[in-house]
Amino acid sequence: LLLQGQCSPRLGGHSNTRPLTHRQTHAERTHRQSQLREREQQCMPMEQEQIQKRTFTNWINAQLSKRQPPSVVLDLFTDLKDGVRLLDLLEVLTGQPMSREKGRGVFQQRSNLETALKFLRRRSIKLVNINVPDIINGKPSIILGLVWTIILHFHIEELASTLAFSSRQSSMESLASLDSCSTIGSPPPKRSSPSPLHSRFKLSAKKALLLWVREQCAKNGCNITVKDFKSSWRCGRAFLAILCSLRPDLVDLQATKNRTNRQNLEEAFRIAEQQLRIPRLLEPEYVDVRDPDEKSIMTYVAQFLQYSKDLPLSEEDLQGSLSQKTDEATAWLLQAHRELTARWAAAESGSYTERHNVFQTFLVSFNEQRRPAMPLLSALRRAPQLSDEQRRLKEAWDGINEKLRGCKTALDLSLPPPLDGVGSWLVRVEAVLADGGGETQDHARAAGDAREKLQLLKSLMEDMNAHLQTLHTFQKGDEHQVAQVPADKMDEVKRRFTGARVTAKYHGIKLEYQEWRHAVLALLEEANGKLRSWRAPYGSREAMRLRLQDWQDSVDKQGLLSRLEAAMLKLRLISGKYTSKSALAADSQHIDRFVKEAEREGAAVREAVEGARASLGRALAAWDSFFELSSSLQAWLAHCLPPSLVHTAQVTADSLSEWSGRHAQLNELGGFLIEVSDKETCAGLAEELCRVNRQWADFEKRTRFAVVSQPTSDPGRLEKALSVKGLLDDTSRLLQEQVEVSPSSLRTFRKRLELKQKKMTEVDVDALLRQEGSPEMVEGLQHALTEVCGQLAEAMRGFEELQQGVVGLESGLAELRHWDGQARDVHSTLRTRGQHPGQDPAVQRLVSRGLELQRQVVAKEQALLAAVETLQKNESLPCLSVAGLQGRVRAATARAQEALALLSSLGQREEPGPARVQPPVPAEVKVQG
Repeated sequence: LLLQGQCSPRLGGHSNTRPLTHRQTHAERTHRQSQLREREQQCMPMEQEQIQKRTFTNWINAQLSKRQPPSVVLDLFTDLKDGVRLLDLLEVLTGQPMSREKGRGVFQQRSNLETALKFLRRRSIKLVNINVPDIINGKPSIILGLVWTIILHFHIEELASTLAFSSRQSSMESLASLDSCSTIGSPPPKRSSPSPLHSRFKLSAKKALLLWVREQCAKNGCNITVKDFKSSWRCGRAFLAILCSLRPDLVDLQATKNRTNRQNLEEAFRIAEQQLRIPRLLEPEYVDVRDPDEKSIMTYVAQFLQYSKDLPLSEEDLQGSLSQKTDEATAWLLQAHRELTARWAAAESGSYTERHNVFQTFLVSFNEQRRPAMPLLSALRRAPQLSDEQRRLKEAWDGINEKLRGCKTALDLSLPPPLDGVGSWLVRVEAVLADGGGETQDHARAAGDAREKLQLLKSLMEDMNAHLQTLHTFQKGDEHQVAQVPADKMDEVKRRFTGARVTAKYHGIKLEYQEWRHAVLALLEEANGKLRSWRAPYGSREAMRLRLQDWQDSVDKQGLLSRLEAAMLKLRLISGKYTSKSALAADSQHIDRFVKEAEREGAAVREAVEGARASLGRALAAWDSFFELSSSLQAWLAHCLPPSLVHTAQVTADSLSEWSGRHAQLNELGGFLIEVSDKETCAGLAEELCRVNRQWADFEKRTRFAVVSQPTSDPGRLEKALSVKGLLDDTSRLLQEQVEVSPSSLRTFRKRLELKQKKMTEVDVDALLRQEGSPEMVEGLQHALTEVCGQLAEAMRGFEELQQGVVGLESGLAELRHWDGQARDVHSTLRTRGQHPGQDPAVQRLVSRGLELQRQVVAKEQALLAAVETLQKNESLPCLSVAGLQGRVRAATARAQEALALLSSLGQREEPGPARVQPPVPAEVKVQG
């Protein structure tokens, strides 16, 4: 009726066509019918255009409703001209954000449309005669063609590619009738006894969708024959058969025989919209015509396929479906491998052009057909453990790829001279560029490999100009003007040459970064391994001497810490170069994060290594003192224990006080060594201490008896004198220990001094004077107590001053590190946005703040070093070590200077200004001790 309304002559008006009568001749009737058919054919494109417009508009709006916020298309031919809704549609279909220009000017419209078309071309979607001006002008055929291309690629082909069909040959052969009349999708290649999946992969999207429809109809025992996407759908029973297959409870197929076409169509569209939530793209009057629109029906039917894919599967069905698809993909890959092997073997004796054409023909077909297998292959990388089916699929995939690489390399190496040299060069360069190295735990080897690859790449790139000259001067034809190399192969070689030249520059930076990244990791790994060995429970005296010697060999001779510091410096420089390249900007955050973590770990390792040296030195000194005290004490006891020699004339109070202190020190050293040593060493030390202590206990009994036998002797006074003497000796030794100038070391040492000071204040000298005995001994103890207490008080005052200075310096270092992080973040942000700071006041304030913080840190360091020198001149604390502190200051100021250089380099790219102020260089004060 609509067709008649548009195309028939006006009703009720005058017509130039006379009415047909029984008196008209056969020739007149034939001529009249021919005219009517011509008019119908002229009006049919207009009718299909309107149907496609409505269907495609409804489909687009169904997709755009998923967007947040949703958008809508009212007029397909005018609403797409600004490109905004087209970009919205591509965002929904692909899940990728699409950049767009704001505004409604012609420039913004062209820019948005160009963005959309470029995106489609990058997805290898052919856009025939589709251009920006025609879209802006609202040309119907162009816009309908563009939308159909999007529907076919992102909707129908994506769905059809996931289908897995059985190997019923009758179903496959029944589609052969479509080959000659198909106008949608690519034509099928020739069959050569394919496997089921091989035949499945060679189906166009249209045929795959039609085969799915037939399988849905067959599930219900329905005898409907669906031959195409046109007249087979006019009666509406095919739609209802699919609905019955998907939801058997909603459709009564027997009732369809008693209804008209439009009633069946209305019923199908209503159920699909209300029960299955499938958007109503069509109307019954669009389909119940003599020649329904094929593209509109395909678009609508694909929604039913989408619904079937979204239905939840049981675990058994899901596993069976995946297993079937995996087996089919494996069979197809093996068949493809056999085909390539046979075709390549047959072409090896031919000319270069023949071999190239055989390979390219196969490669194009393979790339077109492999898409359904890609999700299965992607699942292999995510699977924690491969099943037998997945393992066979992986082997088949690796096999076909190895064969393809072999054929491609053979073609490159067999190019006619002198292009064979260019081909060989390309193969070697691409092999280096394709070798990503991968993750490895052997960082030293990885660093060496990256260094070798970088040297190889540099060597290959030195020959680039010579090969480029060869490529430009190559004569394409021989003496008979016959092309020696196909034109597409020459274009491929040129493209690969250009790609290698561009990629090599960035790949060289990547390799250099990988070299120093792995070098830093290797050195950190080596240092941590050494730390584990140095911190392990201590062994014997000789073992400790060897361990300390290993520390000196590793740090002093082999320069472990200096090598780590140099590698960190190289890493910082190359990472800055890496992240400054816009082509490599995607990795900048990851690289910056890694460098910061490596620097933190490096600082911790340096401090731990220096601490290990102090610990090893203290332990070895404890061993030396222990052996010296043990041997001397045992010798003295052996001299004093014989009965004939034990009397007060030979064992004086001063002698007893001295050896009592040594005995206490021996036990203190032994306890320390037992605490830090391994089990075997602990057992030996404990046995040695028990033996010495038994001898000392025996000596004390005899001495006390001898003293008690003398009327004027007081054993209590003697014991007190001995304990005071030991306390004095212990405090003197404590004041001679080496102390690292750091907050934790100073805090710990100060607590030890406070404990000694408390014990000395508890000594009652008057009580000793009231006892009978030698006043000379008590006077000597009192003098020694006064002297040591003075040293303690002076040391406590010095430590209080040092702690204040160290806390202030550490606070300054923390501020400087925080500023360094801020400066690098600002630099990274400006570089990523392509901005230059210029005269930006915020950046200038940041630079000024950094310079001021550096000056403060240097000033605090110099003040602290001056305080250390003063204490050493007064000989209060002669063993203060500032090496670690100076190392931390140097590292912090060096990083700050580097951050200042980064900010300054950004500002000097556009307009170089006056020479920037150099930050103060921290002065090194050499402190002995």
